[in-house]
Amino acid sequence: MEPENQPPSTAAPAANHTESALTPAPAESAPPAQPAPDDVPYRGLRWIFIGPQGLRAGWSVLLFLLFFYTFNIVIDIGLFHFHLINPQDQFAPWTAFFGEAGGLLALLFAVTLVGLIEGRRILAYNLTGPRRPQNFLFGVAAGFLALSALVGALAAGHWLHFGPVALSGAAIFRFGLLWGCIFLMGGCIEEGMFRCYGLFTLARGINFWWALGIVAVLCSDLVLRHRGGAAWGVYVAALMGVVPCYILHQKTAPRSGGFWCAAWVTSTLFGYVHVGNPNEAWIGIFAAAFIGFVLCVSVRVTGSAWWAIGCHAGWDWGETYFYGTADSGLTPQGSYLTSHPAGNPLWSGGAVGPEGSLLVLAAILLLLVLVLIYSRLTTRTAPAAA
Repeated sequence: MEPENQPPSTAAPAANHTESALTPAPAESAPPAQPAPDDVPYRGLRWIFIGPQGLRAGWSVLLFLLFFYTFNIVIDIGLFHFHLINPQDQFAPWTAFFGEAGGLLALLFAVTLVGLIEGRRILAYNLTGPRRPQNFLFGVAAGFLALSALVGALAAGHWLHFGPVALSGAAIFRFGLLWGCIFLMGGCIEEGMFRCYGLFTLARGINFWWALGIVAVLCSDLVLRHRGGAAWGVYVAALMGVVPCYILHQKTAPRSGGFWCAAWVTSTLFGYVHVGNPNEAWIGIFAAAFIGFVLCVSVRVTGSAWWAIGCHAGWDWGETYFYGTADSGLTPQGSYLTSHPAGNPLWSGGAVGPEGSLLVLAAILLLLVLVLIYSRLTTRTAPAAA
């Protein structure tokens, strides 16, 4: 062994020089061998269908619509075959009950299948988050309160008159519970489509230009089909979202901008799907789009769609069953109170119901204030409780 502090000897036998001269020098950093073209894995057009977050939003929506309408048609055929629904009497309590039950079942099947393809549970579509039961119950109270304020304003202005009580005894509770189940399922269906699956899916894969294109297609369809005055509610809602969403797009806030672009699209679409209701007017359609936007805000500030589901159910239950007014142009059967509009339809709502009155805009603003106050209170009390 050599001492550690002495460098090793560099002397070598003379024979080594002869051997090294005969041995070829190794290649300097030879490039790695390239695989043959047949060995390269073929990725194909996978990027068209799969993005950074899995299945792209557009394909997801197409699959959802295919599944939902297929299941809905099959279930409706079965319900009609067993005389459980009657298309000519769609707002009778039991027809409405089985119709909503069939729609909810179709929605659950469709979301479950899309979720399996995407690797997501149903609750992942804006149904997780804190205080879910509390959010739902406060949403029910807020919806009923805002609707009651609207009905009270119409009665005070003599644009709505009440008749005698239509029910008595056990029928009050029986029909109240039945309509409660109907509107709970209805709230789950509409909020499940628009504020749960729709808002979640579009928010993860949309930008301003895609949103503008979708809204333009909706408006163009109404123009080509000559839907009349009711379609103006959709046009107004579409125009009101252009500038705010474009500003967010310019500020390059992809997460926030994606959510609000999705809120714009789903709210405009929410008004669009109500255009076909009988007796609808442009105010009622715009009100549907406006309340859809407020419900999107509730998802943003509460962390889930449970407040929106409760608000939707509480509003419709109060409007249809408790006060007995028309709901989006549909006249209920089996309501607790009876009422009829009077005076100028611009203020009374006419055949549309309270949602066709200009005063509905104030009621929706009240809903917005209520959800913002509720969100502020819950966020303040959460750290204290922790």
